[in-house]
Amino acid sequence: MAHDSARLLRELHELIAALDRRIPQIQRAGEAAIAREASALKTKALERIASLEREAPAGQAAGS
Repeated sequence: MAHDSARLLRELHELIAALDRRIPQIQRAGEAAIAREASALKTKALERIASLEREAPAGQAAGS
């Protein structure tokens, strides 16, 4: 179970990094909606990371 949580944490951090790297293409139709959805996804990922880190057993390093 701890291995699964660590993997999920890594994947969530990768998702956030990818969202942060994305450069909005303001000339594209629908870009504002995409940017809003990306922001909401990042917020949910950060909330899930916080939840997983609270659930981690004491002494287990976050992200390991």
